[in-house]
Amino acid sequence: MLAIGLMSGTSRDGIDAALIETDGAGQVEAIAFHAMQYDDGFRLRLAEACQRAMAMKKPGFEPLIASVEADLTEYHVKAVADLLGRSGHIAQDVGVIGFHGHTVAHRPEWGWTWQIGDGAALAGAFGISVVGDLRSADVAAGGQGAPLLPVYHRALADGLAKPAAVLNLGGVANITFIGSDGTLVAFDTGMASGLIDNWMQTHGDAAYDAGGACAARGTVDEARLAALMADPWFAAPPPKSIDREQFSIDAVRGMNLEDGAATLTAFTAAAVARGVDHLPERPAQIHVAGGGRHNATLMAMLAQRTGAQVLSVDELGWDGDALEAQGFAYMAVRRLKGLAISFPGTTGAPAPMTGGVLFRA
Repeated sequence: MLAIGLMSGTSRDGIDAALIETDGAGQVEAIAFHAMQYDDGFRLRLAEACQRAMAMKKPGFEPLIASVEADLTEYHVKAVADLLGRSGHIAQDVGVIGFHGHTVAHRPEWGWTWQIGDGAALAGAFGISVVGDLRSADVAAGGQGAPLLPVYHRALADGLAKPAAVLNLGGVANITFIGSDGTLVAFDTGMASGLIDNWMQTHGDAAYDAGGACAARGTVDEARLAALMADPWFAAPPPKSIDREQFSIDAVRGMNLEDGAATLTAFTAAAVARGVDHLPERPAQIHVAGGGRHNATLMAMLAQRTGAQVLSVDELGWDGDALEAQGFAYMAVRRLKGLAISFPGTTGAPAPMTGGVLFRA
């Protein structure tokens, strides 16, 4: 069936909307993709909502978060309308929408994760059934609730030589490993572009380090990097996940712009390298998706610190910008068919789990 997937990721820059045709198993065809940016004011409110949510002991009503959720849903309605218009399809052609919402706090250690976004309102806006709240059931069962993309990575990577590794670099980084025997392992490795973006926005008057040009001019402070990597989270074996707010730019305060960018970029690469150490086999190649693959300095550091050949997934014919949104469309179809989206080897769930809440049209 035709399915739409929507992703508002930890970079907080906007919404990725993808239309695919899939059977929820091995058949996947990309149809259309649209990226819609948030305006600066909403981006700041969303960041504040995340900080307030992370300070709470459990999800509950908070006026700013409620206001941001309403606006976030309206943004998603517009993103779906734009995607349909660009694709030449109408709502009646689409079987389901996979609606990730936005993660304002991720606390699996406390038994909860919180994605805001009104799935019922989105379903009502188009008369299309929506699958939302895709992480909560996994966390309630004792899993990490993340990463969820491995089931989609596995479908796309069916023809790749094994072992294969797919690395997603958004605000947070996660890796999917498919072993020679079909073993599926996945986990968050740490920060990706989140801290680099925060540094550029607060110290460099830029939304992000375009191409890694700023980091390329800097020098990595190995002592500060070692202090960051000394956090016991990195030594913990998978499955594991992490919230974007787990680390901050405080570790590089006082540095000049270029050296701070270089050190935070190296932090991402070093964390991925530590993650590779946890894999059952060392992959010869790492295929990279997400916005971080456009950062040439980060890609070079990844190759240096992992010892693997680091390649953009675009070289495989995949759309590295659309992958996450496509994945949530794929998972929505799997939810309709009662197929699992998370597994013991990916989230630490006790058994394969379907997950997701269905909001019928």
